[in-house]
Amino acid sequence: MKSKQIYFCIYILSLLIVTSCSKKTSFPLGVQQQKLTMDIQTLSADDMEGRETGTEGEIKAGEFIAGRFKEIGLLPAGDDETYFQGFSKKKNGNPHGEETSTTGTEIKGKNVIGYIDNGSENIVVIGGHYDHLGYGSEGSLYVGDPAIHNGADDNSSGVAGVLFLAETIKISGLKNHNYMFICFSGEEKGLWGSNYFINHTSLKNKISYMINMDMIGRLNADRKLAVSGIGTSPIFESTIDDIKTPKFNFKKDLSGMGPSDHASFYNAEVPVLAFFTGQHSDYHKPSDDAHLINYDGVKDITEYIYKVISKLDKKGKLPFTKTKDETQERMSFSVTLGVMPDYLFDGKGMKIDGVKDGKPAGLSGMEKGDIVIKMGDLEVVDMQSYMKCLSFFKQGQTVDVVIVRNGLEMVKKVKF
Repeated sequence: MKSKQIYFCIYILSLLIVTSCSKKTSFPLGVQQQKLTMDIQTLSADDMEGRETGTEGEIKAGEFIAGRFKEIGLLPAGDDETYFQGFSKKKNGNPHGEETSTTGTEIKGKNVIGYIDNGSENIVVIGGHYDHLGYGSEGSLYVGDPAIHNGADDNSSGVAGVLFLAETIKISGLKNHNYMFICFSGEEKGLWGSNYFINHTSLKNKISYMINMDMIGRLNADRKLAVSGIGTSPIFESTIDDIKTPKFNFKKDLSGMGPSDHASFYNAEVPVLAFFTGQHSDYHKPSDDAHLINYDGVKDITEYIYKVISKLDKKGKLPFTKTKDETQERMSFSVTLGVMPDYLFDGKGMKIDGVKDGKPAGLSGMEKGDIVIKMGDLEVVDMQSYMKCLSFFKQGQTVDVVIVRNGLEMVKKVKF
């Protein structure tokens, strides 16, 4: 009850600030940052039970988001003049896969959709997924008894970003596009919600571009921010480069593909930009909690995205460019090193961000921070070449793996 009273007071204060500001005031910063913090903490609280698709926790989280959309003043854009778009799928067991099985238990989920109608011909979609792993029955990297996976970074942070941008755009006076805000469910099950939306909307040809925020809560001291989809429209890179503040150390990726909801839109030939602060040792574990979020970082990222949106507001419908999607190449793996790659690393090789206990890398003595540069006779120059290397090896095989640790090369014998 106390947290609800605090939240209500913050909301009333924000209304007073907004009404006293001119239309051009973009950020009532103090209040909006408090609301951003509250949104992350509310969605990642234990009583949401990890927000797994098809559970009471997902329903409760969806209702909270719908309530926030209503507070902000967004129009409902789901089914039957509500904020909810329902869908159902059969359980697949292949997280972030593209297909579902034709047999098994049917799971029902709901996207939450709000809208700003400016009477434009074109629509900007701003999204992030609100589902997570529940008690970790599938997709978890945690070893132990069932426990709530709160997913503060994955992806309460992205949903809070959606809400922040919805409120900011609502009061800012951006009028040249219509804006649709979608919090997807089923992302962790295989991009279910975003696939359903893009394959069932009558507005597909009116979507100018899509922005996705998935895990924007752990901006590090180097302020490393990954932006994918730069190459999906010729306008994106110059727009990104023109914005000087807030300042980030960018890792740019041209491809519109990736294991998150923007891929569904890219596959429908919609330009996309996806923002990501990197994986960490709490990824898909119960320890991904709200106290570990860099709240100032989330605020800076959402402010930056708002500036991108502002620059694109007068551009009309953006042209789409198909990128070279090497991640789409079909590769089969019978082995794994058992490491978590550092997806923000842009040097030569594959940098290890975490080592799983009892797996080949850990058993060989590899550590967090090691950089893999060679496996057997195969050079590893980046993430893609690392994945290709893995496809050549078989279970039971022993391979010399060359790593760089603290500037020194060393060889580790790895048995798969």
